[in-house]
Amino acid sequence: MTGVDGVDEAVIAARLEQLRSEHRDLDAAIQALVDGGSSDQMQLARLKKRKLRLKDEIAQLEDQLIPDIIA
Repeated sequence: MTGVDGVDEAVIAARLEQLRSEHRDLDAAIQALVDGGSSDQMQLARLKKRKLRLKDEIAQLEDQLIPDIIA
């Protein structure tokens, strides 16, 4: 089935799963740094920033899969 902009919904769904997996991995890495008492604040900030970018990309792709309903 073809979604918005002619992009196959299966391709979008596969990309979403990949991004969600990476998001979970980053969450675990961030938690490990915090739990380990790491003082590398730059690394922690980079990981959190990457996680936020992933969240935004996930939301954007989800919006492509879910059609807008105008009530």
